[in-house]
Amino acid sequence: MACFSQLGAARAALLCGIAATALTGCAGGVSSAPQLPSASFVENQEGPGEEYIIGPLDELQIFVWRNPELGGKVQVRPDGRITTPLITDMPAVGKTPTMLQQDIKLQLSQYITDPIVSVIVTSFQSTFSQQVRVVGATEKPASIPYRANMTVLDAMIAVGGLGEYAAGNKARLVRYDRGSGKQHEYGLRLNDLIKRGDVKANVRLQPGDVIIIPESMF
Repeated sequence: MACFSQLGAARAALLCGIAATALTGCAGGVSSAPQLPSASFVENQEGPGEEYIIGPLDELQIFVWRNPELGGKVQVRPDGRITTPLITDMPAVGKTPTMLQQDIKLQLSQYITDPIVSVIVTSFQSTFSQQVRVVGATEKPASIPYRANMTVLDAMIAVGGLGEYAAGNKARLVRYDRGSGKQHEYGLRLNDLIKRGDVKANVRLQPGDVIIIPESMF
């Protein structure tokens, strides 16, 4: 009889443990994914971000010194190319303005001596690699153009905050590492950041980041 009593007690303890784990998960416990370093709400000194990458439908102003007729305003076509006087169907998407001006200079060198070329992006449409996307349990999922020194708090303000049933502390940030060519996931504590004002839960974003916010089970 004692053995049966001990067995019953052990079974009850096991069931209680399982129930407690389930309740903790439903209550929105912290994600087990690696965490990123904290970022300040306001930077003491703003710094430049990564150089802008030209995307489809961006508008460009091209200057050719002493040869203004070879430049002008052009829009990047949906196929990612541009056409200017003397240059036809040059690829522009995926290049920085500096890279594009060097390519234009190389092409114009066939017609004029030592051309001096400048490329200015006057209207930004922003490629996916230059956006931060927020999906899941938020008020308005969206793709947001990345800005230098952007943080998770900035992104959450842009999408209207967490949804009613969001498990904010189980949110994940998906980031593509260009150096290794691999994708990494990091845990976010959005409940702590937005509802409790925990400054340590604010982290810096990078172009192309994706924030995924799951819903609580109940």
